[in-house]
Amino acid sequence: MDTIMSILHVTLAVFIVGPMAILPMTGMRAIRAGSGGAVAGLARSTLVFSLLSLLVVIFGFGLLGMADPKWGLSFTTPWILISTILYVIALVLSLAVVVPALRGAAAGLKVGRATGSNAEPAASAAALPSSTYPRIAIGSGISALLLVAVVVLMVWKP
Repeated sequence: MDTIMSILHVTLAVFIVGPMAILPMTGMRAIRAGSGGAVAGLARSTLVFSLLSLLVVIFGFGLLGMADPKWGLSFTTPWILISTILYVIALVLSLAVVVPALRGAAAGLKVGRATGSNAEPAASAAALPSSTYPRIAIGSGISALLLVAVVVLMVWKP
C-alpha cells in the first residue's frame, strides 16, 4: 500500500505542483502580449492548481503515517518540517500575491480593450500599474524556488 501512496504522491507532485509553479510565468507572457482573457484563465488555473497541491501534502502525510517505525520519521523530523514550512510559504505566495496580481492584470487588460482602445497589445500591458508585473515575477519566482527546495529536501533527506 505504501508503494501506491508513494506513486500517487510523486505523480500528484509532478502534475499539480509543476503547473502551480509554471503557469504564472506563462501568465507574464500573456500580459506582455496584452491578452486579458488568457491572463484571467491562467489566474484561475494557478488558483486551482495551488489549491489542488494540498492533495500532495495529504498523500505525503499519509506516507509519513505509514512509514516504518525504524526510520523514526515524524512531522518534527527536520527535513520534513522544513519542507512543510517552505511549501506553506510557497502556497501563501501563490494564493496571496501571484493569483491576485494575475487577476488584476487580467482586469486591467480587459478594461483597456473595453474602452475601445485600438492600441497595440504592448501599449495595453504598459498601462497596467507598474507593480503588477514585478509582483507576479517575484512572487512566482520565489514560490518556484521554494518548491525546488522542497523537492531537494524530499530527495536528499538530510
